[in-house]
Amino acid sequence: MRVTKIGHCCLLVEHGGATFLTDPGGYSKGQERASGVDAVLITHEHADHLHVGSLKEVLAHNPAATVFTNAAVGALLAKEGVQFELLEGESAAEVKGVRIEAFDAKHEEIFEEVGQVQNTGYFIGDKLFYPGDSYGTPKRPVDVLALPVAGPWCRIGDAIRYALALRPRAAFPVHDGMLQEERYGAHHSIPQQVLAARGVEFVPMREGDVKEF
Repeated sequence: MRVTKIGHCCLLVEHGGATFLTDPGGYSKGQERASGVDAVLITHEHADHLHVGSLKEVLAHNPAATVFTNAAVGALLAKEGVQFELLEGESAAEVKGVRIEAFDAKHEEIFEEVGQVQNTGYFIGDKLFYPGDSYGTPKRPVDVLALPVAGPWCRIGDAIRYALALRPRAAFPVHDGMLQEERYGAHHSIPQQVLAARGVEFVPMREGDVKEF
């Protein structure tokens, strides 16, 4: 599996002959130039995960791509005339023979009712789990984890505990687009140090980085 971190939570994931794009939101740039995209996975409706104008540009450049998302996002897309397929709960689909599975889990709390929207994480093949804005624990092994490390609902300690609960072979940071490039600092270095000492490889990734897992 090859993962390109476009930015924040927008990833280009190439696996098994299929190419997936996750969460083309307002905190990432360059997703509009992605090519060869077979499927777009959208976890929830917050602006850092879904920018409708950007999504439309992605689809204009990749007209054969299928958008997979949950009902809450789907309602917004329907108003914009964007076609999608529902993938939520624990349902599954296949893209070019690669199985993708949904995992609904509550969006982490910002403050009481603030930001509480439907959130759906996704497994891509048997390799990658991207939970969206949730630390929900799926009832299946996780090989590679896209680990949220920053944000109004996230502390570094929470991120580390989540990774330790799932025990992936490897993890890399997402949800860090609100940090300035030169200030990733502790949000990358502390998880790397702590998780390595506990048997989990943490692979720091910045915008534009490409890694094989």
